Amino acid sequence: MIKPRFRAQPRGAVCQVPYPPPGLGSMAVFRSGLLVLTTPLTSLAPRLAPILTSAARLVNHTLYVHLQPGMCLGGPAQPQSSPVQATFEVIDFITHLYAGADVHRHLDVRILLTNIRTKSFLPPLTGSVQNLAHPPEVVLTDFQTLDGSQYNPAKQQLERYATSCYSCCPQLSSVLLYPDYGPGVLPVGSLDVPLPSTISPASPVGRSAKQPVRGHQRGAVGGTFDRLHNAHKVLLSVACLLAQEQLVVGVADKDLLKSKLLPELLQPYAERVEHLSEFLVDIKPSLTFDIIPLLDPYGPAGSDPSLEFLVVSEETYRGGMAVNRFRLENDLEELTLYQIQLLKDLNHKENEEDKVSSSSFRQQMLGNLLRPPHKRPELPPGFYVIGLTGISGSGKSSVAQRLKGLGAYVIDSDHLGHRAYAPGGPAYQPVVKAFGTDILHKDGIINRKVLGSRVFGNKKQLKILTDIMWPVIAKLAREEMEQAMAEGKQVCVIDAAMLLEAGWQNMVHEVWTVVIPETEAVRRIVERDGLSEAAAQSRLQSQMSGQQLVDQSHVVLSTLWEPHVTQHQVEKAWALLQKRISKAPSGP
Repeated sequence: MIKPRFRAQPRGAVCQVPYPPPGLGSMAVFRSGLLVLTTPLTSLAPRLAPILTSAARLVNHTLYVHLQPGMCLGGPAQPQSSPVQATFEVIDFITHLYAGADVHRHLDVRILLTNIRTKSFLPPLTGSVQNLAHPPEVVLTDFQTLDGSQYNPAKQQLERYATSCYSCCPQLSSVLLYPDYGPGVLPVGSLDVPLPSTISPASPVGRSAKQPVRGHQRGAVGGTFDRLHNAHKVLLSVACLLAQEQLVVGVADKDLLKSKLLPELLQPYAERVEHLSEFLVDIKPSLTFDIIPLLDPYGPAGSDPSLEFLVVSEETYRGGMAVNRFRLENDLEELTLYQIQLLKDLNHKENEEDKVSSSSFRQQMLGNLLRPPHKRPELPPGFYVIGLTGISGSGKSSVAQRLKGLGAYVIDSDHLGHRAYAPGGPAYQPVVKAFGTDILHKDGIINRKVLGSRVFGNKKQLKILTDIMWPVIAKLAREEMEQAMAEGKQVCVIDAAMLLEAGWQNMVHEVWTVVIPETEAVRRIVERDGLSEAAAQSRLQSQMSGQQLVDQSHVVLSTLWEPHVTQHQVEKAWALLQKRISKAPSGP
């Protein structure tokens, strides 16, 4: 098994810095920034939302956050980085910050842990400069001068402090934020209002916010880590704070992904690992990270004797207990379990989870354009063709009817197949010649059920049929497209289960795929067509999988939920399509 190791490496990132802002009245937007927070944590929590809002106006991609409570800028001495004790209060604040940052979805927030040390491991800071994947172009701070100005000595000290800690762009800008805290004056001192607890204790023993966190040499954490989000970052940050030498990170793959919602939209394993490793090395480069595929529920946590702890979420706590039972059965010591509270998603929509979740993010992708459309110069300007596909039972025909209701001209390839099969149709004689007269009803009509039983599950026989049918249906579809243009239709939809297998994507601008779990497809086929489960599965196996279809698709939809949810998806996709068409060039 390959175990890639990641340590901080020098990064040759090129800084493209906009002009430095001369004052608060003229602000540039920066791709990356470093936010240095100097207010004591107990006073900082209620100020955090305005601070993040101010920072989000200046930084549009990566925002690093460095905690240095109590640091003073503008004094006679240049501030130096000093260790911050890792207490439960610090962990709770980190969670609070990531939760607050979730409203700024365009920002990739990363809280740096280099100067945050557990009680057992508090060596002095080395003074070396830490490399970051995205060197900050601007350094920001919540520190305020008495006159509320962009006081140059304070900014100079801030820039020197930032460059002494991290690799920053050469033309580093600096801004004292002065956020708008709204009506009323926030108290300067401690508010003594504890933040919600991040870690659920494994025992009923209480703990105080100021209690130091115990460090361990080696530990583990696992997950799918699809589209790395702020809830993932809380889980990983706690694991990084607890570990002092090595963190084993299991990333779910293969069979463990089958039960996920909309698994076709999951990022590939390599892409998830790439994003994960960059985040981990950024926040704590002193650790060795072993990132490995999780292929079973236990992973290395169930068998590695050197591990001391496992970080789990509320949802995976039972899995952590199962890991410990498995370890005991194999004469290994139990792991200390740290259970992390879930982050709530206050803006979740119908059918989305009420927690910050990759599943919800995948649902939000439905109807969106995933890749640029094909250019079809051979088609008349102003005429746009969608190829609609999906595995058998996916509900693509119902989606086609919804698109028809919105104004699309729909070409049903099944209906074209019926025309081609009909006596006197262009495919009738070739099919009867290839498969014999015993596929006919007494009245001479081709019995499609009998023909289907011959070809589904038999690749050789299926190829004979498709070599006859696909060119005929493609010709009929082009004739229908001519009819759509004659009627003045702007959008034409070709509804075809075998769109990609037949190569008909060359006739369309975009491929839209309707996905559902294979188990649901089998259930629908059995109910609709009266087939056995085995026959339904054989039919699906003769088609491209949902994943193969999505890999070549521009838009993905799903009929998994109630009809009105499907309607909302289709209306969203249609509205976005109309915008694309309106922006398309009107001529060749």
